[in-house]
Amino acid sequence: MNAIRILAILLIVGGALGLVYTSFSYTKQTDEIKVGPLEMSVKEKQTVQIPTWAGAGAIVLGGLLLIFGNRRS
Repeated sequence: MNAIRILAILLIVGGALGLVYTSFSYTKQTDEIKVGPLEMSVKEKQTVQIPTWAGAGAIVLGGLLLIFGNRRS
C-alpha cells in the first residue's frame, strides 16, 4: 500500500469521524499559583466545533485520492 492510499483512507476515516462527532472538548490547565505551602491551579474546559463542510470535504478529497491517486502521467 503506497502513501497516497494511506493518506486517502485517513482522510475518509477522519472526515467520517468529523461528521459523527461534531465537536470535542479538552481541559487546559491555564494558571498555577504557589504561595508558600498553598498551591492553586485553574483548569479551563475548551470546546472545538468541527464544521460539517470540513468532514464532508475530507471524505470527498479522500475518495478522489483513492480514485485518481494511482494514475501516472
